[in-house]
Formats: sequence, C-alpha cells, structure tokens
Amino acid sequence: MKLFVDTGNLKEIEQLTALGIVDGVTTNPSLMAREGGDPRVILKEICGIVKGPVSAEVVATDAEGMIREGREWAALDPHIVVKVPFTRAGVQACKTLASEKINVNVTLIFSAPQAWLAAKVGAAYVSPFVGRLDDIGQTGMSLIQEIVDLFTNGGYATKVLVASVRNPIHVIEAGRMGADVVTCPPAVIDQLFKHPLTDIGLEKFLKDWEKAQAAKA
Repeated sequence: MKLFVDTGNLKEIEQLTALGIVDGVTTNPSLMAREGGDPRVILKEICGIVKGPVSAEVVATDAEGMIREGREWAALDPHIVVKVPFTRAGVQACKTLASEKINVNVTLIFSAPQAWLAAKVGAAYVSPFVGRLDDIGQTGMSLIQEIVDLFTNGGYATKVLVASVRNPIHVIEAGRMGADVVTCPPAVIDQLFKHPLTDIGLEKFLKDWEKAQAAKA
C-alpha cells in the first residue's frame, strides 16, 4: 500500500519526503488556500519534490469547466492527477479526461455505488472519505472493504485511495483490506512513528550505555 501525504505545505512535504516514505501528495482547494500564493507554482514545486502522483483539484462545478481546468492542471506537470468531485458533472468530466489519457482522482466518495460509477468511466483513483463517515455514526472502513471487493470482482484497474484518515488504525485497516493508497495529513503520519515503548526502550539503552562508559572512566 502506498502512502500519500495530504497537504499543500512545501516544508511538510520536503521533511516527509526526505524520510523516504512518501509516494505522492493529495491537495484540495482548502489546503491550497491555506498556503497562499499561486497554486500553480506551489503544485509544480510539489511535483519536483515528490516525483510521484500529485492530486490537483478543480474548482469548477460544471462538466465543461472541470474538463477545461483538468486539462490545464494536467499540462502543468506529468505527475499531476486531476481531482474532480463525485457529481454527475464530475463523472462526465472524468470520462472525457480519462479518454485523453489524463489520470483522474474522483473525490468525495461516500458509497460503493459512487465508486463503481467512477471506475466505469475510467477514474485512476477513487477517494472514499472514511473519517467523515465515522463522524456521522457510520463505519467508514466498511466502505473500503466494499469498494475493494467490488473492484476485485469486477476487474477494475481503478485504485482505492483511502482519504479523510484520522488515526493509525484507519491506516492499518486500509492495508489489511487491500486498499492501494492511503493519504494522511502530516499529524497522522507523525502518529505512525510513535509508541511509548520505543521511547522507553531507547531511553534505557542510552542510560545503560552511559553507565558502561562511566564505569570505564
């Protein structure tokens, strides 16, 4: 399973990419708005850092506008994946862009039928939002299993990109269910590194080493 980082912040992307764990980046209009500046410049820089798939989302709500924006994003860099929302217009735009060999990530997926329709029109990725489903009392990870099973049985090449990830449990469950990608905000990736026993163990090792060196003195 691949790991994408969900942010538009260049510093965060540089730091995580340097660790060798990041395979790609997902952004959205909200994340890009936080950064300020020209999103085209920022996204181009991100592509240069990661050298993997970078989702850039359209803001148009009509099919024609999405297609126009999608072509513009795709022309920015070969690593760009055009992100469109799951709407009728988004499905139509995905069909056209995919026919032009442009990779599309269909986002705001909240049901297996939505994911299926996106796959049928050639989406490279679908992004089901597990955390937001949890927020309204549903079990977000159950949707991931449904989509993985649906795509496996149907022979679809569309990749399942698990989004709205809130904790390490979501990450591990996604991998166990056979998801292709999980995208996490930097704070969740930070949680993946942490375990109290690791900290305790390292502290003990260092104290034992210091004692041994002191005894030699």
